[in-house]
Amino acid sequence: MLAIRCSARPLAFVAALGLALGSSGCQASDPVTYVDDRPIDPVVRRAADYLTGVFSSYEQSVLDPEYFHIRLVCTPIWEQRTDGVWLYVEQAAAGSFDAPYRQRVYHVVGGGDVVVSEVYTLPDPDAAIGAWRAAEPLADLDPSALTRRDGCEIVLVAVAPDEFRGSTVEKECPSDLRGASYATSTVVLRENRLDSWDQGFDANGEQVWGAVKGPYQFLYEGEPSDL
Repeated sequence: MLAIRCSARPLAFVAALGLALGSSGCQASDPVTYVDDRPIDPVVRRAADYLTGVFSSYEQSVLDPEYFHIRLVCTPIWEQRTDGVWLYVEQAAAGSFDAPYRQRVYHVVGGGDVVVSEVYTLPDPDAAIGAWRAAEPLADLDPSALTRRDGCEIVLVAVAPDEFRGSTVEKECPSDLRGASYATSTVVLRENRLDSWDQGFDANGEQVWGAVKGPYQFLYEGEPSDL
């Protein structure tokens, strides 16, 4: 999914992470139980709104050819549910927009200043390609059919009224892509912009995939319905 790896995190992030994952006694990969009739927290809603839309790294790719032109489409699904906000995501390279290299479902939950974006894979990704074009995307798919990527959730902290920052937790997200042992993801989320840095590391901590110089910079281009 998304990511940025930082050498030092803001104190607000560290403190919130402790509250969200430490004092509760649960680990980052533990499943969370939700109350279906609980109102969706407005901060959760705001983070989900910032994630929703069509985003592109075109401008960055023009300025620096080491970055590819990537399009990211993120649309709400199962909007009748009240256990957080559910989003369907596709990422594809320019020229291959109908052949996404990454498809995920995000479940955005939390409250206060801490928002968690859980990450799920689909039972049949090929069948879901282009689902964002539908009036009710993935309406025939039940959440129980998804597979959660334990340890790969993004913990976001509202560091300003219009900005979230966060990442995966240390080495908790497993990955075997291109010889990796684990992956990290860090995100800076603002209205109309998403900075995301995904990296894979081997067992010795050497990077084996992902951007090296810094995050991908995705700029908002519109709503999925505009495509």
